[in-house]
Amino acid sequence: MSTPQTGRRAELRLLIKGFLQERLDGKLEKLSPDDPKRSELQAQFEPSAWLEDAARRVVQIQAVTHSLKPIHPEAKGSSLYRPPSSLEPSAYFGTHCLGDQFESDVVGNAAALDVYKFLKLKSEDQGFLDLAVNGDADFVAALSDDQVVGRQWAAAFAGLAAGRAKVSSHTNAKQLYWLLDGDDQSAHDDKAYHLLAPLYPTSLVHRVYQQLQDDRFSEEAKAARAARKEGKHHARPVREYPDMAIQKLGGTKPQNISQLNSERRGDNCLLASVPPVWKSAAVRPLLGVSSMFKVWGRRPSVSQQARALRRFLENKPPANVETRQRVRAWVDALLDELIQFQAELLTLEPGWSQSEDCALPAAQRTWLDPEGQPPGIPMGDTEDDIAGDFARWVNAQLRNPLPVGDSEFAAWRKQAQEQLQTVAREAA
Repeated sequence: MSTPQTGRRAELRLLIKGFLQERLDGKLEKLSPDDPKRSELQAQFEPSAWLEDAARRVVQIQAVTHSLKPIHPEAKGSSLYRPPSSLEPSAYFGTHCLGDQFESDVVGNAAALDVYKFLKLKSEDQGFLDLAVNGDADFVAALSDDQVVGRQWAAAFAGLAAGRAKVSSHTNAKQLYWLLDGDDQSAHDDKAYHLLAPLYPTSLVHRVYQQLQDDRFSEEAKAARAARKEGKHHARPVREYPDMAIQKLGGTKPQNISQLNSERRGDNCLLASVPPVWKSAAVRPLLGVSSMFKVWGRRPSVSQQARALRRFLENKPPANVETRQRVRAWVDALLDELIQFQAELLTLEPGWSQSEDCALPAAQRTWLDPEGQPPGIPMGDTEDDIAGDFARWVNAQLRNPLPVGDSEFAAWRKQAQEQLQTVAREAA
């Protein structure tokens, strides 16, 4: 009667023989019964012969979580194996999110990828690679009756997960100079940069691919979409990925990039990364308000710009050219918002400003609804009046707690006059 240990050893040997027999059968079925290569193949797939050859070839491949080949297929630099649990946590989505549930990838000589498939075999939820790394006694004995040989082969297989001693980049790899801080002065110092060499997060990409496939093609996902179409409840949420693109890596030989890339048939899913389609709120006439600035000033982009300008001035910046340029830039941004506001109101049917419910000053009516003004009404210095209203609005935003007055009013008005008059000339 066998002991539990020898029973486990026998189970491991059965897994090994089953793996080799399956691969041998796949090759033999392509040959005629009298082909002399059959006996040669049968000899190659004898466990001792194949395992010895696999232990020799395993150095041609490397287990990785971040690979270089997808960056450029001819790059010869280093790829890295970094288990997600060993990475620093971050608020951003990344490989660290995978925890202990991840698949490592394999890069290197595609002809040796069968060794990795062998090491992915599992016994009692433990992969052969883990057994090799841990020097499992039963695994060593299952590899060979000679304990010395078994340990040598196990150690060779364990090397798949070991990092390469020397890390290097390559001329075909991408590199980025990353400035360590935002100081303009340090930008001229070569030592102020890190040189980054981006790698492809292959384990993370594969998990995302698996999730996308499940959300798009699994039976549960199909049932959920059918339930939604019929207006019925379904426990599974429906997830859509509009405008997704597929990038093919490796062309007709995806295995030359990596094992996981081969399993995906070279598919690399690219989610849509485009600005959202802008849907403006319905443009309505300004009725029942005494000034357009009461409506315009409540727009989020306007109030944010005004707050940013106020915070900057509250910090008492030095009175120099840089400060004046920054203040002018903020005011220009507010004027851009004002001109955009006018452009939106100009899309309305002309004449809305003549409603008895419109309480806007004459200059604002003319500026926002020029084609709707009665004939014979003098237009006046419309842009100058709007510029003055704008300057008063800016002072009102800054007055508490800043001591702004006539000189600031004159500066804002002049800046507004220049920009509004330029826009008026271009539109004429």
